[in-house]
Amino acid sequence: MPTNHPPYMPDVGITALVPEEWGGPWESRHQVLTRLATYFNVVWVNPTGWWNEAWLEPRDEKPLYLKEKNFPPGFSVFEKSYFFPNFGNPWVDYSSEYMRLAVARYTLKKRGGKVNVLYLWRDSFASMLDRGKYDVSCYHIDDEYTFSATETLLRPREENVIKQVDQVFISSPALMKKKGHLNTETTRIPNGVNIHEYTSPKDEPADMENIPHPRIGYIGMIKRQLNIDVLLEIAKQCPGYSFVFVGPKRSDLRKDGPKWDELASFPNAYFLGGKPGSELPAYTQHMDVCMLCYNITDYTKYIYPLKLHEYLAAGKPIVGVPLESLKEFSRFINFAETATEWAEGIQLALSDSSQTTEMVDARKNIAREHDWDVLVYKIAHKICTSLGPDYVARLSKHSKSHHNGLSDSGQN
Repeated sequence: MPTNHPPYMPDVGITALVPEEWGGPWESRHQVLTRLATYFNVVWVNPTGWWNEAWLEPRDEKPLYLKEKNFPPGFSVFEKSYFFPNFGNPWVDYSSEYMRLAVARYTLKKRGGKVNVLYLWRDSFASMLDRGKYDVSCYHIDDEYTFSATETLLRPREENVIKQVDQVFISSPALMKKKGHLNTETTRIPNGVNIHEYTSPKDEPADMENIPHPRIGYIGMIKRQLNIDVLLEIAKQCPGYSFVFVGPKRSDLRKDGPKWDELASFPNAYFLGGKPGSELPAYTQHMDVCMLCYNITDYTKYIYPLKLHEYLAAGKPIVGVPLESLKEFSRFINFAETATEWAEGIQLALSDSSQTTEMVDARKNIAREHDWDVLVYKIAHKICTSLGPDYVARLSKHSKSHHNGLSDSGQN
């Protein structure tokens, strides 16, 4: 978990360019950047707002850098700025963005920063690589950013970003095959889990108490990438199972919207709505089987589901579709595509052989290998490798000191 001590190496400052404002459900970038603040000073730069938002709408008297109670000391958020909005003019917007980045770098410098790292989470920030001097540049690919359900060629802009930066981080094996060959300094960093939160026992949520077992659960956004046709069919085939959905519905379900309404009308379907991230481990722990029921498309073949290791960390058996990113975990997932295969997979997941202490422990152990703290240390190490051997030595020293401290206090 993100720590409360100042960063070990405050002379290194990371300017992170992200596609959305801080807030909302935590994605991999939230997990990575808050944990990098264990080692370095980090600024999450909210996207630039438009001039009419900044100048005509009521101003929010937030400080330039928003601090939240649970932020690590080395982490801060650069809000949309009244002084540097977008105008729709390329030359003016270029200057505005340059000034925003300059302010971010200046703030990092005031905190002791002598080394600048630029961390991009979209190829739409490609032009920022030429705006100011950075000692190290990184590009993190945790999705297929075209979001297209049909295969598309690699965009020239993204190809140039991959080739230009010093470090590339890619989440899924399919994305590695498509893009990993373009830069020799490419590392696969899968999505992870906050292992402590999902392995620590939680009380049953009040709105689950009256839901009968067995509970077949999905925890996440209700979106078009889910296979609603299969879900409808298995809910009909298995009236003795409770199908539980924990997560908000996307507004763009389109033709699938009425189908989700139909599923919600079933007596064995339960939609509990969105929950704060801190409450999700409790819902996961009180399922009997967890689902990864996606449509298999030219988009979903590239994903690495965030919930995979959350399900495993809770010790739960999983039924899922045979995505490339899931195949390496075939010991822990019953693969299914048709409704009949899903019904069989759920039955197998509920069997005694799937519920043994040995299997539960094996699921939790594989999830521990994907703890966000472990994964982010690898990212920090790669950044330090780009900076030079002195930084690698400092990182190693601080890491050993940190883990020794946990061992001495019995928290390992």
